[in-house]
Amino acid sequence: QVQLVESGGGLVQPGGSLTLSCAASGNIFRLNTMGWYRQAPGKQRDLVARITSGGSTTYADSVKGRFTISRDGAKNTVQLQMNSLTPEDTAVYYCHLSVVLNNYWGQGTQVTVSS
Repeated sequence: QVQLVESGGGLVQPGGSLTLSCAASGNIFRLNTMGWYRQAPGKQRDLVARITSGGSTTYADSVKGRFTISRDGAKNTVQLQMNSLTPEDTAVYYCHLSVVLNNYWGQGTQVTVSS
């Protein structure tokens, strides 16, 4: 059974930074994609950033230049460094793992950007 455990959410002022972390456990095929999605109240869940096991990254246009995704393949962990946060970044952030034909989600961590 694959499990994803997130950490690092919280309250931050506009312009501040946060780092989200996610650790995957279980039987995970080495070729996979890990990433982060977010969902604000009343909105759909959207991709924030993802990174393949080969290191290729994809970012949502809204976070390019502000967020950086990285991973440790040996430990099956992924981090999201978020800088220059704005209130529009407020959402529940979900860790995601895509492996073969399966998708797994973390429980979500709240990020609130407010003064």
